[in-house]
Amino acid sequence: MANNQHDIFLAKSEVKAGDLEHKRKVAFNIQKYNDAVVRGKKQYSNLELARQKAKNIKWKVMENLDTYLEQFEKAFCANGGKVIWAENAEEAQQAILEICKEHNTKTVVKAKSMVTEEIHLNDFLGKHGIESVETDLGEYIQQLDGEPPYHIVTPAMHKSKEDVAKLFHEKLGTEPHLSPSEITMVARRNLRKKYTEAQVGVTGANFLLADVGGICVTENEGNGRLSTAFPKVHIAIAGIEKLIPSVNDLSLFWPLLATFGTGQQVTVYNSIFTGPRKTDETDGPEEMYVILLDNGRTNLMRREVRESMYCIRCGSCLNACPVYKNIGGHAYGATYSGPIGSVITPHLSGMPEYKHLSYASSLCGNCTEVCPVKINIHEMLLENRKIAVEDNLNSFAEHATWAMWERAMLSRNLLNLAGPSLKGSVVNKLFKDTWVQHRTELKFAERSFNKMWKDRKRQ
Repeated sequence: MANNQHDIFLAKSEVKAGDLEHKRKVAFNIQKYNDAVVRGKKQYSNLELARQKAKNIKWKVMENLDTYLEQFEKAFCANGGKVIWAENAEEAQQAILEICKEHNTKTVVKAKSMVTEEIHLNDFLGKHGIESVETDLGEYIQQLDGEPPYHIVTPAMHKSKEDVAKLFHEKLGTEPHLSPSEITMVARRNLRKKYTEAQVGVTGANFLLADVGGICVTENEGNGRLSTAFPKVHIAIAGIEKLIPSVNDLSLFWPLLATFGTGQQVTVYNSIFTGPRKTDETDGPEEMYVILLDNGRTNLMRREVRESMYCIRCGSCLNACPVYKNIGGHAYGATYSGPIGSVITPHLSGMPEYKHLSYASSLCGNCTEVCPVKINIHEMLLENRKIAVEDNLNSFAEHATWAMWERAMLSRNLLNLAGPSLKGSVVNKLFKDTWVQHRTELKFAERSFNKMWKDRKRQ
């Protein structure tokens, strides 16, 4: 029985890596996005310049984060909004609960937001008798199925249209073979009533604008706008890394997010909220709160992996990662999966529990290649491994094994002393639970390259 995050990861990965139907669905859906991204990139005359400029802006923000956070708070509060600082998930949960109790909230409608998944908001509100309804179609599907999101951008990527039709039949009593458009209409009918009933609407934030105190919400379905137009209260929850300096920077970041996330030139709905409804406005919330969440992010700022704070959550590194495509999003056991998740999760949720994620990589560098803000993801995976060693988080057996391995690899004489059969016996025993379990045993050649080279020189 798996009893820790490492064992759970290995167990889930083994199941999914051998599930050919799961891999077929994921490969099909990822390929659709990858093809769209190729088309989307054609809108740029100099894509590399745009990516480098975006990275430079995020660098500037992270080097002056305290200043930009205070600037954002001042501007947002000047427009009638309220800012709440949350050091961890528990503080964010309690702040939201207090707001909900103050307004006698029975129903919350929630736009797609990874940070609310990070603090497990739905489960928390449910325990306090408050219904929290996902309004993004993918998130709605996952909520019906009792599963967390599978992918940062596409929550139900691992499901086929037949899977969703079957789920709606089982959970909602619909016909068992609905088409995608019919499924969408069913979700629309069910959710429209929730928008008008809900006392509170919750969103995340794709970007926070320091100069105008604005919250940017990017989506393709309009559910984000509906979740903020009808309820009397709007709560936006955002990680402190979401800041960019100015509203003028959106002309750079919005197209990059759309292109690398879904292959669009720009996402369908892009909204900026700067506070509650004004006296001359006809809709929108009467009160608006922004919760600025740390929850381990300052841990990232202190370490050599601070560049991961540049991430704009486009999901492109997941689509490019051969490991993700084989084991899927749920195997990671964390809110943020794939390469970027493997970098940040150990610092957000604890290096001792999640250091293994940084080893779940081929280090091919494809994640770095496709990142719109040029984050050196694969190098930071190596950095996490170094941190784990420096913090003495690896076992004595692991240290001893690698010490012996290093000694052998650096000594040609030691390697020559061990014949092919001895080498094979040692290596196959060391990797019997990993490599050998799923493949034929490794066999070493009778004559090493070193031996062949010496023989060649004698001729």
